[in-house]
Amino acid sequence: MPTRAPAGDDRNTRRRARTRQALLRAARQVLAEDGDTSVSIQEIAQRADVGFGSFYNHFSSKTELFEAAVEDALEEFGSTFDARLASVDDPAELLAAGFRLSVRMADSHPELMRVLRHRALAYLHSDQGLAPRARRDIELGITTGRFTTTDPLAALTAVGGSLLALIDLRFARPDLPPDQTATTLATMVLRMLGLPEEEAKEVATRPLPEVG
Repeated sequence: MPTRAPAGDDRNTRRRARTRQALLRAARQVLAEDGDTSVSIQEIAQRADVGFGSFYNHFSSKTELFEAAVEDALEEFGSTFDARLASVDDPAELLAAGFRLSVRMADSHPELMRVLRHRALAYLHSDQGLAPRARRDIELGITTGRFTTTDPLAALTAVGGSLLALIDLRFARPDLPPDQTATTLATMVLRMLGLPEEEAKEVATRPLPEVG
């Protein structure tokens, strides 16, 4: 019969998890505000409402914390797309939806999207967040003949760079109509990947689930 962990161990595990999550939230707030990581560990601990010594129980440095915070944001971003677009299997529609959902999330998830605005470019080819999902969709589109491009890495660079530029534009020019801008850019990206103009427009304007 397996030995059950003492109740105190369970409480300690939950407390450690809460402390780590509080530090990640504080780091994400810093990144979302201006991306300035020169803030002291003491200030981060105060934001997180945890003791200064608790920081080193979870992270060895600010660099490690901020990297973990960006990775946390990237995974939340990617998971949101997984949940919203689970029923979509057309790689072209998935990419177009990614652009359109992103500008909506700038309004519904501003802190998350500001983190990505300031930091995501360095993770454009990472194994976390939206990058591996976009790479998967691009490779599927190439394999099935949906896309005419034959270089998935170049395509990912173009698609990812365009998406991050769109996110930045949403915050820099909030006066622009977000859905129209995203749809226009999504159409351009699909054209670049090889879809005919009319089909690219049709795909980029298909019904889109709301982001809560």
